[in-house]
Amino acid sequence: MISATHGTTAPTAPGRLGQPLVAQDALRYLEALGAWRDARKAELDAIDEAALGAADGATYTSDLLLSMALWKAVADRHDLLVATWDSGRVGATELARLSTLVWGRLDALRGPASSSAGAAPVPAGALAVSLPEACRLSDALAASLRARLGIDPSEADQQARLRALRASVERVRDLVDREPAQHHAAASSLLERLDSRIADVLAKARRGADVGGLLGPLEQDAARAERDLIVGASNRRADAHDEARARALRSELEARGAALRDLAARCVAQVAPAPRFAVPDVSALGPVPTDPAAVDAYLVRLDAVGRAMTMAQDAYASALSERDELRMTLGAYAATAAHRRAPGGSAQADADLVELRRRAGEALDREPADLVRGRALLAAYVAYLGSTTQQPKHPRPDGGTPS
Repeated sequence: MISATHGTTAPTAPGRLGQPLVAQDALRYLEALGAWRDARKAELDAIDEAALGAADGATYTSDLLLSMALWKAVADRHDLLVATWDSGRVGATELARLSTLVWGRLDALRGPASSSAGAAPVPAGALAVSLPEACRLSDALAASLRARLGIDPSEADQQARLRALRASVERVRDLVDREPAQHHAAASSLLERLDSRIADVLAKARRGADVGGLLGPLEQDAARAERDLIVGASNRRADAHDEARARALRSELEARGAALRDLAARCVAQVAPAPRFAVPDVSALGPVPTDPAAVDAYLVRLDAVGRAMTMAQDAYASALSERDELRMTLGAYAATAAHRRAPGGSAQADADLVELRRRAGEALDREPADLVRGRALLAAYVAYLGSTTQQPKHPRPDGGTPS
């Protein structure tokens, strides 16, 4: 029989989301979390070895993969916490960041659930939990796996398993109390069944009966109930966040659309030819839905509207910017023309330059400004100005090619 460390329980996390940690509490938590991480790794190694030797080893694969994925996510987050702690060199900013790392979702810095080459795949939604929730899930899964594999089924271990079961059911009770009204009845029914089963097991144990065969299924059901409630609560928080984000994004796009329509009208009135991009109307999408799947689809449509607005804004702003740039370029060449007159320049050339400048300015200053004509006249003005300001070439005294 393989011996494993039993009773490994994750430390209680300090503070709460949005509240900076206290430095001393953060230090104690980091030390305890590091010890838990090492003990849980040794425990999972022993469980994995026992599962490989079991006749029905394949039945443990999914829970083992989930346990390993949770452990890896917690270990990675612990590394970030240690780096942020920086041996105690922390201020208010770092303590706030530590709180975010502890209470923020583990998948926030990892992107969509995926696996790197050679790594165990992460089950969908497994990391949509905070660090303390992931640790509790890991505790529950490890207890369930130990029970199912029958690792160290001693009397002392049986008492420890009973205590862990009671603690697990109490955590389920706390989670049920936080369930919304539409889910509360089903969760309460599940809790009542767990309560009844554990009361029956405890009564039999007090009478001296062997309850080892009852503990495994009960531990597994309690762990599953706790996991489902934690993930469900986390998903509801994420769904609520998505709905709030959709409402904020819609409001932002409504304001942006109104401003963009003003910009488009100004561009059409002041520039010709003006771009012809339609400005999307966010109201055509309808109100923000409440169903999580519908909210996800709504966010995709809002993103498409945002990209279309960006394209239209770039086009209208570029047209106005080009007109202003042509005006400034014409003014700059005209301002320097007087200082670059070639000696002996003809009055006719000066008159031509004045006329070209007048015509270019007229094309660009009218409303709407004629960009095509303005570009052409400016190019002609610049070319003619260049030809009239070239230095005359004089023959060389030795009869060679003029320089």
